[in-house]
Amino acid sequence: MPHADGSPVAPPAPPQARLRALGPNWYAAVMGTAIVPAAGTVVPVHPPHPVLEGVWALAAAGLVTLLVARAVHWLRHRDRARAQLLDPVEAPAVAPFYGCLAMALLAVGGAALALRVPGAVGIDAGLWAAGTAVGLVATIAVPYLMITRHEVRPDSAGPVWLLPVVAPMVSAALGPPLAVHLPAGQPRQTMLLGSLALFGMSLLATLLILPLVFSRLLHHGPLPLPMTPALFLVLGPLGQSTTALGNLADVEPGSFRALSVLYGVPVLGFALLWLALSAALVVRAARQGMGFSLTWWAFTFPVGTCVTGAAAVWRHTGAVVFGWLAVALYALLVAAWATAAVRTVGGLFSGTLLAAPR
Repeated sequence: MPHADGSPVAPPAPPQARLRALGPNWYAAVMGTAIVPAAGTVVPVHPPHPVLEGVWALAAAGLVTLLVARAVHWLRHRDRARAQLLDPVEAPAVAPFYGCLAMALLAVGGAALALRVPGAVGIDAGLWAAGTAVGLVATIAVPYLMITRHEVRPDSAGPVWLLPVVAPMVSAALGPPLAVHLPAGQPRQTMLLGSLALFGMSLLATLLILPLVFSRLLHHGPLPLPMTPALFLVLGPLGQSTTALGNLADVEPGSFRALSVLYGVPVLGFALLWLALSAALVVRAARQGMGFSLTWWAFTFPVGTCVTGAAAVWRHTGAVVFGWLAVALYALLVAAWATAAVRTVGGLFSGTLLAAPR
């Protein structure tokens, strides 16, 4: 039976073929899970700490599982792994998801530090260093491959192009909380200035891509139904950049507090505008038969960054409205995460999510 939109339903893949279809987009599930406990520590109304720790443990276990599975994928299915990076037709839709690998590492480490789990500083330091390194490589390598190897059409611009260039912004946001555990003086200053440089790198790259995304929507219409949830990815750099400046202001209030507010308030305003527009297009797609896919994880991490961004503005202004905005967005995040998680588990047991692409 076909989907309501007319696309064929892929049959469940046999066990030996499921790993072959595994792509880097699966790291989005780790990101979306890790942001739930991280954001839960900064909202005015805190969920129970043991619950947040349990969700973090789930994200950490998912990260380890995926790292092993993707390593095996590269060893046993090198042709597929190379095609996901280099194939002129397939790679433009898959290669940007290597940014999710970096952000998954960073998100799990940042959540560990926020929750103060045992060994949190060491866990976060290791994952921040690894995630930042992978993010910098993806930020350079993926655009390079798009320029030199991939076939990029005028109608192929989409929010997934943001994934590799947003990874340094996640590093910028999670660097300051880690910096306070470094010795005062040059080590701490280097971390803070490095975070600010990563902020600028990601922000300017985002400003290059966002006009292309909006232009594609205006000139070529809505995204294909399965890709419509990806519109929420635009919220990622908006919320994460606000969070980054807010976290810098937590460490250096004299230098960054005013900037974090002057930047964060208008950017969150635009984020709410984009959230409303994206939600309207998602409702339209749902009415036309949009089914579940891994793109539904786009409803999680980007919204979570807006939670942490709104909470940062609330901390530095004392404006109750931003505290309640953070709570409302967190409720949306939890609902989206629960929905995506349940549907993903169901798809894994049925085998449909790891069926061969059709």
